[in-house]
Amino acid sequence: MTPEQYVQQKAAASGSSFYYAFLFLPRERRAAITAFYAFCREIDDVVDEVTDPGVARTKLAWWQTEVARAFAGMPTHPVMQALMPLLAPYPVTQAHLQAVIEGCRMDLEQSRYLDFPGLRRYCHLVAGVVGEVAAHIFGQTRPETTAYAHTLGLAFQLTNIIRDVGEDAMRGRIYLPVNELQQFEVKAHEILNRTYSDRFTALMRFQAARAHQLYDEALRMLPAEDRRAQKPGLMMASIYRTLLREIERSDFQVLHQRVALTPLRKFWLAWKVQALGRA
Repeated sequence: MTPEQYVQQKAAASGSSFYYAFLFLPRERRAAITAFYAFCREIDDVVDEVTDPGVARTKLAWWQTEVARAFAGMPTHPVMQALMPLLAPYPVTQAHLQAVIEGCRMDLEQSRYLDFPGLRRYCHLVAGVVGEVAAHIFGQTRPETTAYAHTLGLAFQLTNIIRDVGEDAMRGRIYLPVNELQQFEVKAHEILNRTYSDRFTALMRFQAARAHQLYDEALRMLPAEDRRAQKPGLMMASIYRTLLREIERSDFQVLHQRVALTPLRKFWLAWKVQALGRA
C-alpha cells in the first residue's frame, strides 16, 4: 500500500462528515486535506484506542518526534510521507501539527475542565488549529478567515462534545465544564451512570445554544472574498449544525446512544452547499 492509498483509506474509513466536504475539492487540495485529516485521525486514535495511558504517552511522544523529523525532510510514517509534499504550497508549519498532538495529549492528563475558558483552550488545539490548517488548504486569501476558521472549529468541537457525552463518560471523561454542571445542579456521577433528568436536559440546551451562537459568529466572520474557496467548511457547518438540531430534536438522548446522520444525508447537505451556495 502506498502512502497515498494509506491516507485515503484512513480518511474514508472514519465515515466523518469532513470526508464528504472534501469530495468537492480540486484534486490537489483534496489530496492535501485528506492527508492532513488522516494525520489528525492517527493522533486521535492514540488517545481513543490505546487503553494504557503510559503507552499512549509514548506513542504521542513518538509522533512529536516524527513530525519534527518530517519537517526536516525525513518522514518515516506513511501519513507523513504522503502529507509533507502536499503541504508545500500552503503556510502550514510544524507548530500547527505539534499543537494537534498537544491537544490530544491533554486528554491523557485531564478528564475534567473547571470552566469554559479552560475547555476552550483544549478545543483551540484539537479543533481551532485544525480549522486554520484546513482554511489554508481550501484557499484562504484574507487574514480574517483565520478567526472564522478557529470559531467554526470551536463550534464543531462543542457539537462533538454534546454528541459524545455518553461515549466520553464510558472513558471516564466529562468535557462539560464543572462550574456549568454545578450551575444546573447536575452531578458528575449522574452522567457517568447515564442518568437523565430535567436538569441534564437544561444543561445540554445551554451547551447547544452556545454552539449555535458560535456557528452564527463564524459565518459572520467569513470575508465575502473567501466564501467560495471556503465552501468545504460551509458544507461541514451545514452537516454539523444539522446533527446538532437532530440531537436537540431527540431531547438530548445522548447518554446511551450516538446520534448520527446517514451518509446519504451528509452527502446531500454537502451537495446543497456546493450547488446552491447555502445549506
